[in-house]
Amino acid sequence: MDKRTTHFGYQEVPVDEKADRVAQVFHSVAARYDVMNDLMSFGVHRVWKRLTLERAGVRPGHHVLDIAGGTGDLALKFSRLVGSRGRVVLADINGSMLRVGRDKLLDNGVGDNVEYVQANAEALPFADNSFDCITIAFGLRNVTDKDAALRSMARVLKPGGRLLVLEFSKPSSAALSRLYDEYSFRVLPRMGEWVASDGDSYRYLAESIRMHPDQETLKAMMENAGLERVEYTNMTGGIVALHRGIKL
Repeated sequence: MDKRTTHFGYQEVPVDEKADRVAQVFHSVAARYDVMNDLMSFGVHRVWKRLTLERAGVRPGHHVLDIAGGTGDLALKFSRLVGSRGRVVLADINGSMLRVGRDKLLDNGVGDNVEYVQANAEALPFADNSFDCITIAFGLRNVTDKDAALRSMARVLKPGGRLLVLEFSKPSSAALSRLYDEYSFRVLPRMGEWVASDGDSYRYLAESIRMHPDQETLKAMMENAGLERVEYTNMTGGIVALHRGIKL
């Protein structure tokens, strides 16, 4: 058994236990995930995702992989952009989230051009050079080995393909950081308890954000994974950042 440790929020846990602990968090919140996203971001997550879609540059006929795609917000939009000649793969390591996403897309009339794959981002079950675009939105911070996941994403990108990582990051001002901490650690867990009957999962959410690499560190990690022209855009004062890299 692997005795190394990694962080699960602010806790140190054995490496081989983290995936199961994260899975339990998302099994617990899957049914109320969309509602909580709207409440805790005041709906601004839709703006963050809209910019991700714009920067993705997806066109008819493209093949797109949405990792940690959860309840399918991006996959739904991509399915319409790629059209009947394209393909979208909605992938998530968590079966509960994947089922919610599948049901949501089916309810919205999405059918033949979307596939659903339960997969670990660290070892993606796809051939080299398979996708024109890969997105991972609010999922990388939950991955145990982020470097392995980024290398796996780079491997399955086609040359010229784009990886976009949308993730919580580090606020750009000390005042905003203090305000964000108050909100994250005092309000979010209570909101999670009221709406999703699970305050602990949203306490983990706040902790996992603080443990995630900052903007420049993530940029360097993407470059080390083999991506070029890596750049990032801060949104909402750096609370969220969108990183984009290209496989040359």
